Amino acid sequence: MAGCAGIPFQKAERVPIGKIEPGEVKEQFSLMLPDRFQIISTIAFEYKGQSISFIGYSDIDTKEKKFIVAGLNQVGIKLFELTGNNDKTELRFAVEEFTKRGNFAEAVAGDIRKIYFNRLPSGSSKAYKGKHEIVFVQDEPEAITEFVFAGPGNLLVEKRCIVDKQTIWRVNYYEYRIENGKLHPGGIILENIKYGYKLIMRLKEIRS
Repeated sequence: MAGCAGIPFQKAERVPIGKIEPGEVKEQFSLMLPDRFQIISTIAFEYKGQSISFIGYSDIDTKEKKFIVAGLNQVGIKLFELTGNNDKTELRFAVEEFTKRGNFAEAVAGDIRKIYFNRLPSGSSKAYKGKHEIVFVQDEPEAITEFVFAGPGNLLVEKRCIVDKQTIWRVNYYEYRIENGKLHPGGIILENIKYGYKLIMRLKEIRS
């Protein structure tokens, strides 16, 4: 699939934003986001030159901010399963390969929250409209979160967190598809600059 070097997805074409206002962009995107969905993805975890690949099953409720996530190897053997919400995480099962990697459950839960929760800027965010993108800047007590909308349909293409003028993590969304009237990114790349790892997720199946 065509894409920039190192990115296994097609980046959204940067087209002129036009006359649409930032508030309209946010509202249109909000209407297209699913409240709850179940997906199956292939996931690659890259860290210090090493890569671990597995199949991920996710049941996400963005409205209630709850999730169930499980990882399986290529022959269907469960590697881990955890549940959580916006505040707590419960590790139900994990093979030793994962439990010895620091606080594995909290790391996975944190990434799920970054990717799927809070994909809309708050009402207090400031919007900056450029020729090819609209950036919402959301000030928080200890960080700044930026939401970048661009491409055909003015969809969310990047969400990033900045602390002391340094980006500590970012999530990029690619190749959106519509299923049952709702948007789902076909590809997701999360980069945790602070801890030096990357998650590459390719959507395989959507279950309502």
